[in-house]
Amino acid sequence: MAITSMDPAPGVAAMQAWGGHAEAYSANQTVVDKVLPEMLHLIDAHWYQFPPMNPLWYGLLGFTICTLAFISVTGNGMVIYIFTTTKSLKTPSNMLVVNLAFSDFLMMAMMAPPLCINSYYQTWVFGPVACQFYACFGSLFGCVSIWTMTAIAFDRYNVIVKGIAAKPLTVNGALLQIFGVWAFSLAWTLAPIFGWSRYVPEGNMTACGTDYLSKDLLSQIYIITYSIACYFLPLALIVYSYFFIVQAVAAHEKAMREQAKKMNVASLRSSEQANTSAECKLAKVALMTISLWFMAWTPYLVINFAGVFETAPISPLSTIWGSVFAKANAVYNPIVYGISHPKYRAALYQRFPSLACQPSPSEETGSVASAATACTEEKPSA
Repeated sequence: MAITSMDPAPGVAAMQAWGGHAEAYSANQTVVDKVLPEMLHLIDAHWYQFPPMNPLWYGLLGFTICTLAFISVTGNGMVIYIFTTTKSLKTPSNMLVVNLAFSDFLMMAMMAPPLCINSYYQTWVFGPVACQFYACFGSLFGCVSIWTMTAIAFDRYNVIVKGIAAKPLTVNGALLQIFGVWAFSLAWTLAPIFGWSRYVPEGNMTACGTDYLSKDLLSQIYIITYSIACYFLPLALIVYSYFFIVQAVAAHEKAMREQAKKMNVASLRSSEQANTSAECKLAKVALMTISLWFMAWTPYLVINFAGVFETAPISPLSTIWGSVFAKANAVYNPIVYGISHPKYRAALYQRFPSLACQPSPSEETGSVASAATACTEEKPSA
């Protein structure tokens, strides 16, 4: 029997299969070849220089986004359910938290299924109209998330820095802020659909986003102004808020230590569990969430600016992972709140005992979400 008639091992077969793709490269095939004819007018000439991607990348992409979607939809769904059905968590401040979870829930619930399907076909298969709305929704939910976090930061600033002089957040006030966040975000993300710039397929053609490769001046202005409105401006406001929050907490702690020294006691606090007030804890949770948001979306911003200013080469692989990394932000928030929010952990344990560690009694009695106690409101005992 000739050796050539023997079946190759799986590894050899895989190498031979990929060798066929390598031969395709020399035949001038590109990553654009599988794009539907009606989508070609949205494809920038930049992408025609890249050969087809290794199919393994599409499989890895589909698996990753499906896994992240399951975690995000489940986690954020629980946050929404628990915060809206637990009486002690129904506060105006927590309405902002629910809005954040709702935005993150929609991000993965609506973005992940099309991306999984397109990863299977290795191109966008839903047509140009769906491409426009897919990119619009992804941009919308990201913008809503960061401006909701900005509202949370200002709420913490109002309570912690202003203390008893602060005007408490009301239900109507929280609803007004939520409406304003959605309206502002929707105005920016609908602009490309109505002609100010446009939404186009990403580099590997399985997802859609902003057109950062266009040399049209109006399109470049949109990328820059949108980045200011939904990245740099909220970042500046959040930094402003937390600068004064940290300053107020540090001043308060210093005053407490000095008072304790005068009274010749180790601490003025009633117990070690009361070492940090509820509002300070929520500020830490919010700061962690916001930091994760900016770490997740910064790579995608860099890709957009690299396209606008032509500062670095952009490959199909880098664009899609930048996009996935941004979407993965929707996974972080329920994990952060599950670990750091005592009331949430207590309610989670009551409803789903197998999914949460039972909180200590001190955690059950302390509400991170309550606006009743601020760091600056703690009074030294006589």
